Formats: sequence, C-alpha cells, structure tokens
Amino acid sequence: MPTTAPETAPDPARGLDPLTGGEAPFEPDLVAAEAAASAFLKALGMQHDSEHLRATPGRMARAWAEMLTPRPFNLTTFPNDEGYDELVLARDIPFRSICEHHLLPFTGRACVGYLPGERVLGLSKLARVVEHFACRPQTQERLTKQTADWLQERLGARAVGVVVRAEHSCMTLRGALATGSSTVTSTLLGSLRTDPSSRQEFLALAGC
Repeated sequence: MPTTAPETAPDPARGLDPLTGGEAPFEPDLVAAEAAASAFLKALGMQHDSEHLRATPGRMARAWAEMLTPRPFNLTTFPNDEGYDELVLARDIPFRSICEHHLLPFTGRACVGYLPGERVLGLSKLARVVEHFACRPQTQERLTKQTADWLQERLGARAVGVVVRAEHSCMTLRGALATGSSTVTSTLLGSLRTDPSSRQEFLALAGC
C-alpha cells in the first residue's frame, strides 16, 4: 500500500511547520491586497481609473496570491520491492518563483534525482516538491537546497541531487540588463556528493 506524507513541507518563510503540527496555512487577504496594489500604482504615478486599468489592482492581487500560494499535495511513496538501486531522475521540470530581493519573477527548469533506499516516490511528486518551494519569495540557492534536503529527509534516499537553471528578471530587466543570462545552482547529497563516478553520472544525465 502507498504511504502519504503531510500535505505541505516545513516552511520557515511562512513560520509554519506542518511536520510538528504548526498553525494553519496563511489565507491571502485579497481585499487588503487589492487596496495595497491600488495605492502602490498611485504612488508610482500610475492612475488606473480608465476602463483598461480599473480592474488592474484586483488582477494584481489575485496574480500575486496565485504565485505565492503552493498547491497542497501528498508525497506518495511505494515499497522498493524490486530493490531498484539506480538513479531515478526527472529533467526539465518547469517552475516560476519570486526573487525575494526585488520581488520580480525568475523562471527556469529543475532536474531532480535520487538513489532509492527502501521506498520509491511517485514520479510527479518530484515536480510538485519543486513547485512547493518555488511558491514564495526565494533565492535560487535556497530553492535548490530546500528541495534536496526535504527529499533526503522524507525519502531516506541513499542520495539526492538537484540542479536548477533559471533566468532572473531582476538581472535581465533592470540593473545589469544581462538579457539571456542564466544562473545554475546544484545541491548533491549522499553518494552523489561523495562518489565521483555517481556525481559524474548524475550531472551527465542532468545535462550539466
């Protein structure tokens, strides 16, 4: 029989820890968010009383709530009855997140893999874990490490590897204006970190 984990992961950014029975997840106040969006636009000299812009503050509030609210999920695992001991790897997992320094989006793709122990994971859940940690103000480095650490802890895997490649609009649309640049981060745990051949195999399969 499959087993399931709690619906959400520990979330220091929100002050929640579902693993220890923390408080209920935060519910966005869309009315307050719309009022704040209206004030924000006016403060930047943008009047929004025309037909095209009248509903913009509400749209902003709903869009930001969607980007910052992860969907609940169950981390379904199954017994590793076949004793599978090779890499399980999902490539090109798309994600979007918000840079915590400028609150501008960054988007990219993640590669997540692990060496199974006693249990294996439902494959779609690799993508859902990335999505969960991406739905909040983030740094790419933290997103990469949180995904790997959480999978290692919950799966008891012999090794976990995560590689993230992303383009940051805070880098491409402002500041350096480095259009087309991307940033790559990785976290390798267990034998993927300590064994050179395993590390090389994972990075090759990840396309690095």
